[in-house]
Amino acid sequence: MEIGSFQGMKSLNRSIVLNKIRISGPISRAEIARDTKLTPPTVSKLVNELLESELIMEGEIGESLGGRKPTLLSVNIDRFHVIGVDVGPKSIRAALCNLSGTIIACSQKRIPFPITNEELLTLLKETIATLATEQEVVGIGIGMHGAVDHEQGIALFAPILHLKNIPIASMLESDFSMPVIVDNDVRALAFGEYWLKNQEQKGTFVTVNLGHGVGAGIVHDGRLFHGEHDLAGEIGHMTIDLSGEQCSCGNIGCWQTLVSGPAIAKEAMRQLAHRKDSTLANQAIEGKTVYEAALAGDPLAIDVLRKTGEYIGIGLTNLIHIFNPTKITIAGGVAKAHEFLLPEIKQTLWNRGLTDQAKTTEIDCSTQDQYGTAIGAATLVLANIFLEN
Repeated sequence: MEIGSFQGMKSLNRSIVLNKIRISGPISRAEIARDTKLTPPTVSKLVNELLESELIMEGEIGESLGGRKPTLLSVNIDRFHVIGVDVGPKSIRAALCNLSGTIIACSQKRIPFPITNEELLTLLKETIATLATEQEVVGIGIGMHGAVDHEQGIALFAPILHLKNIPIASMLESDFSMPVIVDNDVRALAFGEYWLKNQEQKGTFVTVNLGHGVGAGIVHDGRLFHGEHDLAGEIGHMTIDLSGEQCSCGNIGCWQTLVSGPAIAKEAMRQLAHRKDSTLANQAIEGKTVYEAALAGDPLAIDVLRKTGEYIGIGLTNLIHIFNPTKITIAGGVAKAHEFLLPEIKQTLWNRGLTDQAKTTEIDCSTQDQYGTAIGAATLVLANIFLEN
C-alpha cells in the first residue's frame, strides 16, 4: 500500500486516532475516546479502518475497568517502511526506516565533483534502489542542501555543487512510483528532532545546525515553518559584525563567519600568530583539530571554542528575541564541542536576554549521528502518513 492509498482514507478524526495510537500506544479504544473526546462508535469505526489498512494492530490485553478486559492497539511499525535521504555537498546518505523512525538499513555514496543534475539524480536513484528491494516502502523523503522549493520538490540551488533547478520529486516519483517529499536538509533535521523527541508538545522548536555553514529549521505547533519564499531559517546570514569578514554569500560579518567549522579553524590560525602556547602550531588546522586540541587541554584551542560559544550565544539571543522558541537544539559538527560551548552560550544568553524567561530558554545538543538528516527526511514522510495535512 502506498501513501496515496493512506491519504485516500484520511480524515481529521482518523489522523487524530492514528496519531494518538502512535504517541500513546498500546492503548485501548475506550482510552482513545476519552482522550480525544471522540464518540466510542466513531473511534470503533476508525480503528476498524486502520486495522484493515494494517497501519495498526491489536496486541496485549489491558486492565479491566469493570467490564471485559480491552484489547490494546499499537502502530504496526514493521509492516511498512519509508526511506529518508540526506543529499549533502559531499555525499548522499540514505536510511530505510520503519514507522517509528528506527533505521533498518542504510547506504552511503560519495558525490563526485564536478557533477551535473542528471548525474546527481542517477546517483540518488542508485542509492535509494539499494534500500527499496525487500521491504514494502511507501514514501521517500529528501533533505537537500541549499535552497529548495518544497512544494514543487525542486532543488533550486545547491551552492557547493554548483547545481540549479534539479527536479528531484518528479524524477524520483516517476522511477519509484511512490510519493516523494523534498525539503532543505536543515529543516529535515529539525523536523526529525521534533518528531522523535518533542512530538506531544505544542510550541516553537528550533534546531540550529552548526557545521561548514550555519542554518536553522523551525517547527511551530508540529509544522515546519518555511516563510514566504522558503528562506526561513537562513540565520547564518544575519549580520553580527559590521567590520567582520566577507561571507560566502557576499555580505560582511555574517554569523556564519564567526561560528562555523571553518571560522573556528581560521580564528585558531589567527591566534597562533600571536601565541606560542599551543600544540596546534605546524598542524593542518580544521574545526575538528581545534576541538581535539581543546580536549587535550590546549589553552589556545579552549579559548577559541569559548569565544565561539559567546558568538553562538549572541546569535541565539537574537533568535530568541525574534521567535521566542520553546526550545533550541544545537546540531552539526561544531555542536560536538558542547562541553566548551554550552557554558559560554548560556552565560551570554543570561547576560543579554531581555527577560528571565528569555534568559532560561531551554537549549540542548542533538544526539543524532551522521544519519540524523536522513532520519529527519524519513520523518517528513511519516508526518504525511500520521497527520492530517
